[in-house]
Amino acid sequence: MLKVSGLTKRYQSGTVSQTIFDQLNLDIEQGEIVALVGASGSGKTTLLNLLSAIDSPDSGQVWIDGKDIHALAEPDRTLLRRQQLGFVFQFFNLIPTLSVGENIALPMELTGHDLTQIRQRVTRLLQQVGLDQMYDRFPDSLSGGEQQRTAIARALSHRPKILLADEPTGNLDEDSGQKVIALLNELARDQGTSMLIVTHSPSVAQTADRVLRLQHGELSVA
Repeated sequence: MLKVSGLTKRYQSGTVSQTIFDQLNLDIEQGEIVALVGASGSGKTTLLNLLSAIDSPDSGQVWIDGKDIHALAEPDRTLLRRQQLGFVFQFFNLIPTLSVGENIALPMELTGHDLTQIRQRVTRLLQQVGLDQMYDRFPDSLSGGEQQRTAIARALSHRPKILLADEPTGNLDEDSGQKVIALLNELARDQGTSMLIVTHSPSVAQTADRVLRLQHGELSVA
């Protein structure tokens, strides 16, 4: 489902060149959940940006569902992100002027689903994440855990092939974080969605099928 081959990324600052990755390889199977751990500054977020084609590598390929995403033109990369990828962030990134239901519906609207499909899907997801009475509430009226559950429902609403989660429990207390990661894993597995979770939390990492460590530009089994 996700294949990374020979990925190399460097940053240039004046005369100083910093290598983030050099010939990095990664494979994630359909429905597999992989946790990525590593020290701050090791390049975990940079890797997510490359996997989602937000940033471009110096060399190497990222294949998603058989397509080399960095070989695509920008409009096609944008379309691929909308259709194939879901994102969960540490700080929720909900749109404050949209209700809970509207936030969840947005990815489906961007990918051309009809209104009946959207309403049915949003209603079902709200039930699954325990927010079925909050369709018309706005993000600033929710707790942190409720906002992250909304973000999870939004990320999965259009049934993406791959979910990229960047510290999804990093802004939550331990109890809320455990509930959120359990819900995230349950929904991803139910849909057969592959997931890469960047985390500093050992308890979050332990919920994955595999744990990889990013260190000195290389991936190893943690």
